[in-house]
Amino acid sequence: MRNVTLELTILFDFYGDILTEKQRELFDLYYNEDLSLAEIAEHLGITRQGVRDSIVRSEEILRKFESKLGLAEKYGKLSDNVRKITEAAERIRLINDTNYRNYELDICTAEIIDLAKALDD
Repeated sequence: MRNVTLELTILFDFYGDILTEKQRELFDLYYNEDLSLAEIAEHLGITRQGVRDSIVRSEEILRKFESKLGLAEKYGKLSDNVRKITEAAERIRLINDTNYRNYELDICTAEIIDLAKALDD
């Protein structure tokens, strides 16, 4: 089962700037600050239904942009591949350290690891 809250907060990180300031505020209070609809409504002096409608609309917008652009999915795949590249380079480095002690190979694996870390930042 996927975590809908996590999915939406990731989409918010990617596409939140396209929401209106009010939508961003309500979304942030609900998902990031973990306030209830009633608490947000009371805090901002609007109806609970108004809060809910805005949040639902924001969710739809975020999902629509992700379905069109796929940036969050692409980032997830990139991040996973960078992790795999780093792990492979670490294994090569360990094999080299254990069996060969080749200086050039050590430099190359260090460079691969550094480049992978730079991609993941």
